[in-house]
Amino acid sequence: MSWKNANRDAFAAFMCDETALDVLRPVVVDMGWAPEKCHRGGLRNAIQSLSITASPNILMVDLSESGDPLNDINALAEVCEPGTVVIAVGQVNDVRLYRDLIASGIQDYLLKPLNAGQIRDALVQAQAIFTAPKSHDPAAVKRHVSTAVVGTRGGVGASTLATSLAWLFSTDHKLPTALLDLDVHFGTGALTLDLEPGRGLTDAIDNPSRIDGLFIERAMIRANDNLAILSAEAPISSPLMTDGSAFVQLEEEFRQAFEMTVIDMPRNMLINFPHLLGDVNVVIVATELTLAGARDAIRLLSWLKTNAAHARPIIVANKVQAGANEISKADFEASIERKINYMLPYDIKGASNAAKLGQTFVAANRASKVGGAIRDIAFAIIGSGEEDGAEDGAATARKPSLLGKFDLKKMLNKPKAGVPA
Repeated sequence: MSWKNANRDAFAAFMCDETALDVLRPVVVDMGWAPEKCHRGGLRNAIQSLSITASPNILMVDLSESGDPLNDINALAEVCEPGTVVIAVGQVNDVRLYRDLIASGIQDYLLKPLNAGQIRDALVQAQAIFTAPKSHDPAAVKRHVSTAVVGTRGGVGASTLATSLAWLFSTDHKLPTALLDLDVHFGTGALTLDLEPGRGLTDAIDNPSRIDGLFIERAMIRANDNLAILSAEAPISSPLMTDGSAFVQLEEEFRQAFEMTVIDMPRNMLINFPHLLGDVNVVIVATELTLAGARDAIRLLSWLKTNAAHARPIIVANKVQAGANEISKADFEASIERKINYMLPYDIKGASNAAKLGQTFVAANRASKVGGAIRDIAFAIIGSGEEDGAEDGAATARKPSLLGKFDLKKMLNKPKAGVPA
């Protein structure tokens, strides 16, 4: 429900009696949460309240006054955000009820009278489940290809490649695509597409806990029906203050909401946050045929071999001018000890045309040699994803989603309208 507030609380409880609340509140304070989020009133009150506000990350509900707990849980599912971890409390000691509740997607069922240790253990486990890395339910796995584009030097055309590839995936191939521009201060992804970047990326960095399907839906800027972009123009007086968790969480949400992700990744991001390539399938190394380009291509390829051996590297030489390159193709390949996969000729007129039109290079210059080469790269990336899917299908099936397992909405097969599944 897109009209609901995206600011989700970490925790909320709806308890039927003051005795339970008196036990619960001190534990909630110890967890660092607000005791005011412990409300009087059970499951029915929770449903009424959450129908007009965003559900918390962790929700504790009292079933003591519910005549039909399973039916009421279904009603709760109608108003809960995807991914909410639900802990039920009740006074009926019935193994069948417990099993039915767990099967419906409830994380835990606590019997009254409550004690502090019991509550603390349940909340710690729920918190661990909510913050655990999420992946697809193997029963609902769909193909996803994540591509990072890295330049050996500034100005070699990495951003041009990233925006053009994202555009091709979304238009020519009709694939739902996310473009993530990780140059937080000087990114040109939105500018290339003639869009305002918005505050989505900076909000994500400042509040990683807010990142979910609803956040993605609201924060990303639509370039076309199949392409959404997350970019920023953060003030240059504001240093990047993050441990990188927001970027990893964004990548995970993209895997669930899109079929393709393109990441415009500055070199410093590899240095500071190497875990960003943990689930990337393809890494495009964009370079020019220069000594500095060769040196840094060697260093990047070595880094990738050590830190992202699972990703397929594709070497793209850009701005190639016959007879005017600093070093020859043969010497460059000898230096990096591998072949260059694609050679893109220098096309200053095409770049100027794209800038004037406010379009990606490939959209503005479809008939050019460079545009044709970029289309070939796009086909190669999609092909890599299909090969990876065949080879890694078993591995994917071995990575069940903890959040998916305990996602109330998913278990009840009632996805919230407007939120990417």
